[in-house]
Amino acid sequence: MSAQLWPAPHTPAAVHATVTIPGSKSMTNRALILAALAAVQGGGSSRIDGALRSRDTDLMIGALRTLGFAVDGPGADLTVAGSLNPGPSARIDCGLAGTVLRFVPPLAALGTREVRFDGDDQARARPIAPLLDGLRGLGVQIDGTGLPFTVHGRGGAPGGTIPIDASASSQFVSGLLLCGAALHEGLTVAHTGTSVPSAPHIAMTVAMLAEAGVRVDDTVANRWRVAPGRVAAHRWVIEPDLSNAVPFAAAAVVTGGRVRITGWPTISVQPAPIILAILRLLGCAVVHEGSGLAVSGPASYPGFDMDLHEVGELTPSVAALAALAEPGSVSRLTGIAHLRGHETDRLAALSAEITGLGGDCAQTDDGLVITAAPLHAGVWHSYADHRMATAGAIIGLRVPGVLVEDIGTTAKTLPGFPELWTSMLTGAAPEGHR
Repeated sequence: MSAQLWPAPHTPAAVHATVTIPGSKSMTNRALILAALAAVQGGGSSRIDGALRSRDTDLMIGALRTLGFAVDGPGADLTVAGSLNPGPSARIDCGLAGTVLRFVPPLAALGTREVRFDGDDQARARPIAPLLDGLRGLGVQIDGTGLPFTVHGRGGAPGGTIPIDASASSQFVSGLLLCGAALHEGLTVAHTGTSVPSAPHIAMTVAMLAEAGVRVDDTVANRWRVAPGRVAAHRWVIEPDLSNAVPFAAAAVVTGGRVRITGWPTISVQPAPIILAILRLLGCAVVHEGSGLAVSGPASYPGFDMDLHEVGELTPSVAALAALAEPGSVSRLTGIAHLRGHETDRLAALSAEITGLGGDCAQTDDGLVITAAPLHAGVWHSYADHRMATAGAIIGLRVPGVLVEDIGTTAKTLPGFPELWTSMLTGAAPEGHR
């Protein structure tokens, strides 16, 4: 990907736009795994409508093909069939995709061949040991404690109870749950830490398993029991990616404008209620209009306190909003210590970039304290992190002369972001209409 500097579009006007966001990466990659499991158990082919096509999802498609599955369809509509039959010297490229890194090894363990996993240099620093230790607890032979590692498939595992500390990533739990029904005794995952970050993503996994006919008991806190059984072939309809919609909603917030996001689901497996609560806390008027959601931003907004433990992926966008709040106001973002192990150390990156543009952003043990101050032109580094890049775009709306390094990294989950972001501004209203 190019590391060129992208001049972030700036506007003194209120943004008025209608935006269509592609499908959810989280749903797409879970649907791909479940479709593969249905094929493994003889359930035939599954269809995925509205799938996101991005670097992360293409890496997942590539991983399934390496394992022997047929994934057909050049665009957003896919079919998945085939069998778990990797060739000799099979190698999975995880790139920087956490879902590939954490969802595919349990699937590979159901096969009978060795499969080697590797990825981008930055992926080698992403937490993975708890998942590998959990698989070892099921009797799976694995060489290595982090990328690169090799899974030695032995045709599955008996199942049972696995204690795991998922404090660093909810994906450890989801990765195990997705394949739990294929184990002879099913699977119980017991989180041994205090709380799991991004818990709504586990709820998404449970909901999608139920849609595929798998029984999951999650009535006990931090404990999930997957009954053994068949994963049914299914037609999956993917929702728009609501986390990728947040930067566009943020454009309405920071400019006092109005952005309508098409296809916003009224009932969602994504954390839609939390996103709406955040927007309302910032003083936005949020209205469902037909099949879309209209977000009208305030004239201005003060600093805020926000616990983002359940939606840590929104932190870069929320931090940008905090940096653009009323001058001198203080925002405190908490519950996000686990972001130090994401695509980059997001807390250190946000502190460095906001401060580098003249802002005041300090790290705490579990978050950030941001005091809004006048920002100036400069380079906003992305750290090969798609959410850092979109945060820089939000800053650039209100601060002229912001150059975002490697805007192409947004292709990880939202291909075409620069064009979509720029086109959003074509309907911006004059300053006096804010």
